[in-house]
Amino acid sequence: MTTEKTAEAEPAPSSGSGGDAAVHPRRRGWLTFLRDVVVIILIAVLVSFLVKTFLVRSFYIPSGSMKDTLHIDDRILVDEITPRFGGYDHGDIVVFQDPGGWLPPSSDPARPPVVEAIDWVLALVGLSAPDSDDHLVKRIIGLPGDHVICCNTLGQITVNGVPIDETDYIVVPTGESAASGDTFDITVPADSLWVLGDNRYQSKDSRYNQDQPGDGFVPIDNVVGRAFLVTWPLDRFGMLDFHHDDFAGVPEPSEEKPAP
Repeated sequence: MTTEKTAEAEPAPSSGSGGDAAVHPRRRGWLTFLRDVVVIILIAVLVSFLVKTFLVRSFYIPSGSMKDTLHIDDRILVDEITPRFGGYDHGDIVVFQDPGGWLPPSSDPARPPVVEAIDWVLALVGLSAPDSDDHLVKRIIGLPGDHVICCNTLGQITVNGVPIDETDYIVVPTGESAASGDTFDITVPADSLWVLGDNRYQSKDSRYNQDQPGDGFVPIDNVVGRAFLVTWPLDRFGMLDFHHDDFAGVPEPSEEKPAP
């Protein structure tokens, strides 16, 4: 008769080593999860920063100078690609930095550091627009080289000898028909713009800043971009109308026609 040898049983793991094996993977799992969350947040912030810096910015409207196209406290998106890679057209609505002397000195009280820090972070990702009060928004009436006059016998502004019918977007007081209460006759310098507000008698625009260092013209380098969308309030959500058709007949500066 033969006998069968059996292998010695493996010693059972102690309860202490088993607890460590259960805790360590769980801990590593939470650390990996937290790491991934932090990475996702950082990537989102970076993408938002790049979009805000190079593509689109948000601004709010602090005044009624563009009524009825834009209302006070409207939130708008501004296309920043245009000033870098393309040109502008008559009728475009642009946001630009103060060329100097257009805005009064700020008298807002200093905010607590915590509020400033939160606003800075929100602005970094495009959710806040703390510099809106340092910018202006107007409509382009004159491009470089244009000869712009106000007004002809019908009260219309002419650009290079062609009258512009602005009745579908400007606001004038009851009883007034002229597109501007102030007359002007200017030629836009190179690399500059002549801009007016749609609320034509309530807008401190190029007409009212001709005594400033820039003579009322806006350097194109000061332009942040072209506003294209109202995002807030929701009942006003929609694309902005540049009314390019109203300027369709305007010739190049060298082809100016005699004013009527």
